[in-house]
Amino acid sequence: MSSASDPVENLRTLIRCPSVTPAEGGALGALEAMLKPLGFETERPVFREDGTPDIENLHARLGSKGPHLAFAGHTDVVPTGDESAWSHPPFAAEISDGMMYGRGAVDMKGGIACFVAAVARHVQKYGPPKGSISFLITGDEEGPAINGTKKLLKWAADRGETWDGCVLGEPTNPETIGDMIKIGRRGSISGRVTVSGVQGHVAYPHLADNPLRGIVQVAEALLDPPLDDGTDQFQPTNLEITTIDTGNPATNVIPASATLAFNIRFNDRWTADSLKAEIEARVARGAAATRLRPGKSAALKAEVEWPTPVSPVFLTRDETLISTVAGAVEAVTGRMPALSTSGGTSDARFIKDYCPVVEFGLVGRTMHMIDECVAVEDLETLTAIYERVIADWFAGRP
Repeated sequence: MSSASDPVENLRTLIRCPSVTPAEGGALGALEAMLKPLGFETERPVFREDGTPDIENLHARLGSKGPHLAFAGHTDVVPTGDESAWSHPPFAAEISDGMMYGRGAVDMKGGIACFVAAVARHVQKYGPPKGSISFLITGDEEGPAINGTKKLLKWAADRGETWDGCVLGEPTNPETIGDMIKIGRRGSISGRVTVSGVQGHVAYPHLADNPLRGIVQVAEALLDPPLDDGTDQFQPTNLEITTIDTGNPATNVIPASATLAFNIRFNDRWTADSLKAEIEARVARGAAATRLRPGKSAALKAEVEWPTPVSPVFLTRDETLISTVAGAVEAVTGRMPALSTSGGTSDARFIKDYCPVVEFGLVGRTMHMIDECVAVEDLETLTAIYERVIADWFAGRP
């Protein structure tokens, strides 16, 4: 049996690579070493953009014809935090009481380790697939996500590659392997509101305009009423105010301006344009409602900025891909997984522009936490599910 067929050893190798974003840390090299003996052709393109770190990525493909099934993921991990707070060193991959500890254990080196093992077992039992399997692995998912999956997909597509479906190995299960498949995601948009006033001494308020009066009214207008109550496939749109700041360290100075930042996770009732229009109207309403001191005749000035790109809402409707993954989960675990669009964003937002994509991986309860860990038995279960996905996906195809 190929050494790559053991998901525990695969994961141990990957965790021991300290690939904190944006460092490659040896993880892509380790993964390449697992895949080449299985017959994969590999490349490691590096993408660049001004103002962002250079990112190395991995493209690996087994086979040259369709149908083409891709597995996507990332080997980069978030920082460990206080390493002394870990019960086991974060890059040691130690096993204790049936749990493997390490940064990236579930998010998402564990998913990659299991898919590699599943491919190795499939090749050992049946030979190469009746088509192609590829890995699209980035080192930029936990970072800016600029020089990673988005550019890797375009790079491959520009060379003529197409995909019929993709499994993204993010941790999707809330409690137990088999709980949930992600078939879409709400969109994400971030904004910033700046209310301008007139700086002055707090003892002479008639000579100043306090922008905090306006920022409070703007906040109320943004939050009430709720943007919607959800749709058949998606949770309600939610707007969260993440910071209010004046940059003012003094307690005896009325600040010149106040800034409010927010993020919205939105469903398919909205487009980016319609949501921006609604927010801008609410901001204007809040600014107009601000009660000014006597003698002040003009409303405070409020401006809205949209500093980052919008992540669009999407829903996968490919029944072949969904039923293949759901059927594999049920066959291995006996559970019929929920089809969900909950949670935050992922690189699926880029993949959906090229092919149908679903997300299924490990239990995510400890991701990004101190003592991130995965049950060793879950690694075997996920490998068996992925192995069934591969077999069922290619079964009966010409």
